Amino acid sequence: MGLPSIPYVRYNDDPQILMKKHNICVIGTGYVGLVTGTCLAELGNWVVCVDSDSKKIALLKSGKLPIYEPGLDKLVHKNTKAGRLHFSGSISEGIQFKGRPAEIIFIAVGTPPRQDGSADLSNIESVAEQIAKNIKTYTLIVEKSTVPVETGEWISRTIERANTQKIPFDVASNPEFLREGSAVHDFLHPDRVVLGVSSKQAEAWLKDIYSPLKSPILVTDIKSAELIKHASNSFLAAKISFINAVANVCEKVGADVVQIARGMGMDKRIGPSFLSAGIGYGGFCFPKDLEAFYWISHKKGYDFKLLKVVKDINEEQKNWILKQVEAELWNLEGKRIGVLGLAFKPNTDDLRFAPSLEIIQQLLERKTQVHVYDPVAMPKAKTVSGYQGVRFCKDAYECAREADALVLVTEWPEFAKLDFKKIRTIMHRPLLIDGRNLYDPKKLRDLGFTYKSVGRP
Repeated sequence: MGLPSIPYVRYNDDPQILMKKHNICVIGTGYVGLVTGTCLAELGNWVVCVDSDSKKIALLKSGKLPIYEPGLDKLVHKNTKAGRLHFSGSISEGIQFKGRPAEIIFIAVGTPPRQDGSADLSNIESVAEQIAKNIKTYTLIVEKSTVPVETGEWISRTIERANTQKIPFDVASNPEFLREGSAVHDFLHPDRVVLGVSSKQAEAWLKDIYSPLKSPILVTDIKSAELIKHASNSFLAAKISFINAVANVCEKVGADVVQIARGMGMDKRIGPSFLSAGIGYGGFCFPKDLEAFYWISHKKGYDFKLLKVVKDINEEQKNWILKQVEAELWNLEGKRIGVLGLAFKPNTDDLRFAPSLEIIQQLLERKTQVHVYDPVAMPKAKTVSGYQGVRFCKDAYECAREADALVLVTEWPEFAKLDFKKIRTIMHRPLLIDGRNLYDPKKLRDLGFTYKSVGRP
């Protein structure tokens, strides 16, 4: 079967970059789906983003975003205005939007973890069935959600079963490597693009889509592409847990984990990334992908013990703040604790698996008064049951006022610029627990603070 005729466009009006314009449907408008759809439109494609959440679609159609991601709002508005980006609450409408059949469909729906650690793929199956019933001509279906190996095979089987008209299709895997807080930049300036394909047609179309990015493209089979994502995230999680384990040793012998990490990172075989000691990783990707990779390995007959240890170290690290607060304040009942940062990392409002939730729960169980401040995540936190019982503050200074301890959980840039002379005067006790090693120990101690950080004397 030859490639259907697709018009050419120039990427960002650059005469040197000529690409084909594709009709694309992206199913799912979470962090991955909305960024993917918007950036594909920015590359010159005609894109429809679909989501079953009617409130989310209504919000997007009104020009507002359901998530916080730096730079995303400008691209959404730009491409919506240009007529390249559209939104729909219906998969059938999205695939046949305004008489323009989708040539490529990206699946970017949620794959939440089950209690046993496996990924819940019911959303993937449901979407695959609906795709099968609505395609009218050859269509390329692309896994964008993070899924366990062999999911591509299940998608193919599901579509074949529900595809009563026997419309030709291909399935491919195109794992995302987007970091929340820099997802737009990561999409448009990737380290690499991984394409897991089973046909030359799928390879050609996907290469064409990503050609304007001028980044390395790795073409593999579908199973290898699926494993690349899980293996990458699990390895990065292992680096974080390793340096946190080193930090625990540092605290026992009086060494400085920051200097150790710097020395390690200068080795080109290791590199400096993900060697910042702290209170552990959070977010949706690392915990979920680590669990899923362990589960699928175990299911296939291999006990990937290393992944279990990585998880155990991370869970234990979340207790570090409580241990430091109790060591300094003794009994916590009635004490006031200020918590700076709720999101699992800066530049996002994502609270999924955020360390702040467990830390705050530990403090509330000991009947402390917990005051919190986050520059972006508080509106979402107010809707999450785990954050009930805390006082939400208007800024970091209100959070610190009359506090017996101030705890840094998320290293937002604005927290690096706080006036600690002022904070010293408004706190009840000048105790600062730095869970991200953001501050200079000597400067804070010279200001009169009792200062505790991770793995530093």
